[in-house]
Amino acid sequence: MAEIVVIAAHPALEHSRVASRLLQALAQEAAAGGGRVEVRDLYALYPDYFIDVAVEQAALQAAQLVVWLQPIHWYSMPPLLKLWLDEVFAFGWAYGPGGTALRGKDLWLVASTGGPETSYHPAGYNRYFFDAYLPPYEQTARLTGMRWLPPLVLHGAHRVDEAALTGHAQMFAQRLGMWPDWPELAGLEPEAGCDVPADARPALAAD
Repeated sequence: MAEIVVIAAHPALEHSRVASRLLQALAQEAAAGGGRVEVRDLYALYPDYFIDVAVEQAALQAAQLVVWLQPIHWYSMPPLLKLWLDEVFAFGWAYGPGGTALRGKDLWLVASTGGPETSYHPAGYNRYFFDAYLPPYEQTARLTGMRWLPPLVLHGAHRVDEAALTGHAQMFAQRLGMWPDWPELAGLEPEAGCDVPADARPALAAD
């Protein structure tokens, strides 16, 4: 099983500029890494949206770095990634009593936006700085005991020029190849997780 698992979620990858280029760079890194990296393309694996939870959990449990590679859709995740999160990060497995399967791992968001960076500003049409949309991601990491890494974000995906796109893809591959030897991680403490009581979820009734 791979040390790094990339969960790729783009609902129209054939029309993507950024995600497709990152996955190309990732394929080269994976080939050079001797099996260190596994890519799980959710829309290719689950076109019917029926997620094999046991397979996904096994891949995550074996990994030390989990990467979410996604475009930002309505300030959040694409729908299949959200469904994956709902089903795979289960109570009693990812959080809550006995839910320690992800504790001690790293979580890295690699995202792209359609709007330019200037649109994520109080004077722009998205009204808030981009960081304002990240708390649900960060809290997901905290709840499950995963260390939240500084995200890698490319704004203005529709209009970014070729040189910038190539540089971004190279940086992505290099960062993966260097992990966990990132200088900025030296000061990041492990995440202890949140204490969620057993009665936070109702007991399932017997059939």
